[in-house]
Amino acid sequence: MKAMIFAAGLGTRLRPLTDNRPKALVEVAGVPMLQRVIENLKRHGFTDIVINVHHFGEQIIDFVESHNRFGINIAISDERDELLDTGGGILHARCLLDDGEPFLVHNADILTDLNLSELYRHHLDSHADATLLVARRTTSRYLLFDDSQTLKGWTNIKTGETRPEGIPTHELRPLAFGGIHVISPSIFDTLGSYSDQRKFSITPFYVDNCNRLNINGFMPAEDYRWFDIGKLETLRLAEQSITDRQ
Repeated sequence: MKAMIFAAGLGTRLRPLTDNRPKALVEVAGVPMLQRVIENLKRHGFTDIVINVHHFGEQIIDFVESHNRFGINIAISDERDELLDTGGGILHARCLLDDGEPFLVHNADILTDLNLSELYRHHLDSHADATLLVARRTTSRYLLFDDSQTLKGWTNIKTGETRPEGIPTHELRPLAFGGIHVISPSIFDTLGSYSDQRKFSITPFYVDNCNRLNINGFMPAEDYRWFDIGKLETLRLAEQSITDRQ
């Protein structure tokens, strides 16, 4: 199974920890977050991983090589010339990802003990174009799903903005995106024609194309731990959780 890790971000929310290193190499209880994500993917059967790099990208490349690529196939999608955001990053890595099989995408700053292989199998069984990990979590921006967990739109509850405009939000279920998703290569043609800019986010792409692509939400039946460790306060919470379980 194949996966992509987003490790190209600037890590502005983790400053000063990212003043001299990439966000993905910030340590969580003594272990770089990138290493934790790679080892978790490996535990769940992912043996081919693509990592995109930008901010201090050479440090990530050296780190992966110093660990003998963790005993699996790891390729680098180089964005050091231009940071392409999530949608642009996936499109840029198409030549490394598009082998006809679905691939999992995982933010480097998400730490979780979710059963990733279960998410992947669910995607295969559903025949969706994309399957997004979602949860009932407090945020200001929500994806909107119908009763069959099919994506229908998006809303910002602080501003009242919706996409598409005028969508009946009261008829839909608001869920927060968890930064992990499984994508089928069937999206690539639509993704390639989505923007005239190389840099764009994947979430607006999902929302703007949910009427032509089958984009589903996934909520596992079992409880799992999930941390957005891209912020100093949640990084400390994750470290405490790890320490408490040791």
